[in-house]
Amino acid sequence: MDTHGLTPSQSAALTRRVTLLSVGTAAILVAIKIAAWWVSGSVALLASLADSGLDLLASLGTFFAVRYAVAPPDPEHRFGHGKAEAFASLMQAGLVFASAALIAREAIGDLLVPHALKDAGWALAVMVVSTVLTGLLIIAQTRVLRQTASVAVSGDRAHYAADLASNIVALAGIGLAAWLGLGSLDAVAALIVAALLLWGAVSVFREASAQLMDRELSDEARARIVKLMTQDARLTDVHQLRTRASGPFVHIQMHVDLDPELTLETAHQVIVAAEKRVLEAFPSADIIIHADPRGRAEPHGGAFAEANRAEG
Repeated sequence: MDTHGLTPSQSAALTRRVTLLSVGTAAILVAIKIAAWWVSGSVALLASLADSGLDLLASLGTFFAVRYAVAPPDPEHRFGHGKAEAFASLMQAGLVFASAALIAREAIGDLLVPHALKDAGWALAVMVVSTVLTGLLIIAQTRVLRQTASVAVSGDRAHYAADLASNIVALAGIGLAAWLGLGSLDAVAALIVAALLLWGAVSVFREASAQLMDRELSDEARARIVKLMTQDARLTDVHQLRTRASGPFVHIQMHVDLDPELTLETAHQVIVAAEKRVLEAFPSADIIIHADPRGRAEPHGGAFAEANRAEG
């Protein structure tokens, strides 16, 4: 995860708007696909309808998750609620897997017992509208992700990107089936849609699991933190640096060396100034800095002491 220089409130406002747009888009697509599937009987359209229905559930989950994620820390959650976003992404991945399984089952059944499409024009029209709306939503989500690092919105976008590809495939399958009179092409398109959804689900799962497992920030972000900390010559040797993302927030902790002759008040001023420099670049960060007397620090214990000594 990389920071984009927004405060938590600014990031929250952007993610709230785009998740509301996501819910609205999914609701519209479900409604028009139900009507078109009822008229046409297209299994590719049914596959797309099932996917849009799960999209709506996933978008609703994301809608509430991004709002819960920015809630301030409480006595039970001292590190905040940011990981609600990652849980929402995991839910999305599970729904996509379920959607792909249902679609594949319907497609295989239709391959074994093909049926002709009815009123394919309605199905084609709906898929065109679906493709356009999905594309516009992805553009909006991409713009938000250029300014925030929301894993929930990223997961939602990955989901809709797979939808966009599946809509195009379904559109091609329905069109070719109607043009050539081969109902099996409709089912083949549905199978391709299922495969695309599985690929998208794996991507969403990987990103969410990385945050839940407290994966470090990028090397570039960590190097930037060290550079900002050491702009004051009195502060050297940043070590035992640990970082992790939690929804819209970043948690940073480290040890730094200071001149042991500094007074406690001066050392405090140096640390606070360094913290402010980091916060200018990472405004959504929670920062803990431990000061060591240069050349006189005792080895630290703790559960990760061996790992800390190896790093530092």
